[in-house]
Amino acid sequence: MPRFPRCSILPKDAPTFLVTEYGRPHAAAGFENWMRDRCDEAGLPNCSSHGLRKSCSRRLAERVCTVHKIKAITGHKTDSEVRRCIDKADQVRLAHRVLKKLQDSASSPKPANPL
Repeated sequence: MPRFPRCSILPKDAPTFLVTEYGRPHAAAGFENWMRDRCDEAGLPNCSSHGLRKSCSRRLAERVCTVHKIKAITGHKTDSEVRRCIDKADQVRLAHRVLKKLQDSASSPKPANPL
């Protein structure tokens, strides 16, 4: 399994980097509409701001961020909202561990019917 750097969060005074045409942060609905337009322009009709948020949550979880750090970055309000997003990361991490064990056992096989 690849190793990822530990998570760090932006300071509270970090600038907003996606702003409206007036230089202000997007409102939630406004951002979703803006993102929908950008995804459509890029020929990605199945992408959405929600999907990016979920993907970000999963990637942060893969980098061993805590639920609280993920909430700070993604804006989720509850731990359960974040858990729904990061369960996939837990599943992938667990699958890598199990596959590693299978590979290790395959290199030193044991007979099915020992004498």
